Amino acid sequence: MSQSKPLSLHVPEPTGRPGCKTDFSYLQLSPAGSVRRPPVDVAPLETSDIATGLIRVLDENGDAVGPWDPKADPELLRFGLRTMMKTRIFDARMVIAQRQKKMSFYMTSLGEEAIGTAQALALQDGDMHFPTYRQQSLLMAKQIPLVEMICQLLSNERDPLKGRQLPVMYSVRRAGFFTISGNLATQYPQAVGWAMASAIKGDTTIASAWIGDGATAESDFSTALTFAHVYRAPVIMNVVNNQWAISTFQAIAGGESVTFATRGIGSGIASLRVDGNDFLAVLSASRWAAERARSNLGPTLIEWVTYRAGPHSTSDDPSRYRPADDFQHFPLGDPVARLRQHLTKNGWWSDEEHDKVQAELEAEILAAQKEAESYGILGDERAPSAATMFEDVYKEMPEHLRRQRQELGV
Repeated sequence: MSQSKPLSLHVPEPTGRPGCKTDFSYLQLSPAGSVRRPPVDVAPLETSDIATGLIRVLDENGDAVGPWDPKADPELLRFGLRTMMKTRIFDARMVIAQRQKKMSFYMTSLGEEAIGTAQALALQDGDMHFPTYRQQSLLMAKQIPLVEMICQLLSNERDPLKGRQLPVMYSVRRAGFFTISGNLATQYPQAVGWAMASAIKGDTTIASAWIGDGATAESDFSTALTFAHVYRAPVIMNVVNNQWAISTFQAIAGGESVTFATRGIGSGIASLRVDGNDFLAVLSASRWAAERARSNLGPTLIEWVTYRAGPHSTSDDPSRYRPADDFQHFPLGDPVARLRQHLTKNGWWSDEEHDKVQAELEAEILAAQKEAESYGILGDERAPSAATMFEDVYKEMPEHLRRQRQELGV
């Protein structure tokens, strides 16, 4: 007879719950500037230390330090800060509109604005993003008209997607922004397939895939890693680790004892772990990965360590499962405040300009909202015609759909 103790199942628990302060020591932080920057042709296995460390450029004083400093043009950084501010103000206004029942649903990117903004500025026209639902900063950086975005949220007569997508599930082909899917993780193999097609055609464009920490538990994630590795697809594989899925801690998806970046190493993919609240680090790491992909050196997986400061969506109350003030204690700080500090310290920004830009952006967004609402809001009759449900499904409408449309009388 065996004398072994009874087996027990390990169930990961978050390090903070309502009523107690979160212990963020699990994050495995590295000092700013301490992580090495390898050449873009580095062998995937040789990035193991970077997949467990944390690439950071901005230190606590707002100085850019270390080998990952992108030495970016000040005007680019100023545009980046303005874009992050615009995204944050936009999110706040749309939450208010949802509470006023002008739209059914909304999801903010509060605390994560640097990731989409900086990567958009690191990629080129023609590259394709396959985003999940918290990358509206990609569209802001590409300066997509706000009225167009808000009409999609309102599902009104000017909705570019004709009411077929849940609010925030944007699709903007001309901006290289692939249709967002509510079925999480599907965009990962789609991005790899698109990148493979680009390589097959001998093109020069690359793909960028997006996923959250929770969705890495989906089988699509593992399938995409396999294809990206085997065929050396020119793709950046972004994992936005904002610590929480809908209401489950990132450890439930496998981030307790290892980093998400190390999953790339195990699949033969060069991998980086980056401070997602450090705009300069995001810009630099994205440029590195883009150069690697464009040089036909294969994929890169990047884990962006950040924090979802707000609710998962307007249907969520995070105070029920985590401390309400978590973001205030998150050790990587606020991405907007950190870039603002850096620019101000170098004389490229000021408190006066910040206040002015804030007011300008608030007015711009309010005006766009007013115009979008003139085309209809949730619940009124100014919605896409029922006839549109038959359109854009097939290249040429088949006979059975023609009959159904006639029966509907539209």
